[in-house]
Amino acid sequence: MLIENEFTIPAPVDQVWKYMNDFPRVARCMPGAEIVSATDRQVKGRVKISMGPLKLAFSGVIDILEKNDGSHRVVMKATGSEEKGKGQASATVTSTMQQAGGGTRVMLSQDIQMTGAIAQYGRGMMQDVIGSLMKQFANCAAGDIAKPGAAGKGAGKVKAMSGFSLMLISAKAFFKNIFKFGKK
Repeated sequence: MLIENEFTIPAPVDQVWKYMNDFPRVARCMPGAEIVSATDRQVKGRVKISMGPLKLAFSGVIDILEKNDGSHRVVMKATGSEEKGKGQASATVTSTMQQAGGGTRVMLSQDIQMTGAIAQYGRGMMQDVIGSLMKQFANCAAGDIAKPGAAGKGAGKVKAMSGFSLMLISAKAFFKNIFKFGKK
C-alpha cells in the first residue's frame, strides 16, 4: 500500500536535513519509538503501537539504502516483527526535502506491507492514522528544531494515539468514503 504525506517545517532545508539525520532527536518525536542502536546507515529499535484495543510492540531495523545530502533525499527500508505475535511490517520510505519560502517542505512516500493483526485495518484508516501521526511529528520536530532539546523535556513531545483519537479518525474516514460513494 502506497501512502504519501507532506508537511512543512518553519526552518531552512539544511537545518531540517541535519535534524532528520539525528536519529535520537527524531525518535523523541515518534510515538512509542525507542532506539536500541544506531549508525550512519542503520537504526535498530522498537516501536509500540496502540490502535484502540490493539496494542502491539515491534522490533525492527531501518537500513539507509540511498542518501544524497545535496538533493536532501533519502531512501530507507524498514522491517519489523511483532514481539509477541506473528505480525510483520516492512516499508520502503523515500523522503525528499525542498526549501519552501521560509521553511522546508518534507515529502514522504511510504510503500507499506503488513501481516498479522495490524493488517486488518483498511487503507483509508491507515492513511488517516499515518497522516495524523505525521502532523504530530511535524509539530514536535518544528518545536525541537526551534528549541533543541524541547521534545525531550515534554515541550511538543508526541503522545501515543488514544482510542478516542482513533475513533474520530475512523469516523472521519467512514463518512469521507460514504460521501465519495457514487462520485466519479
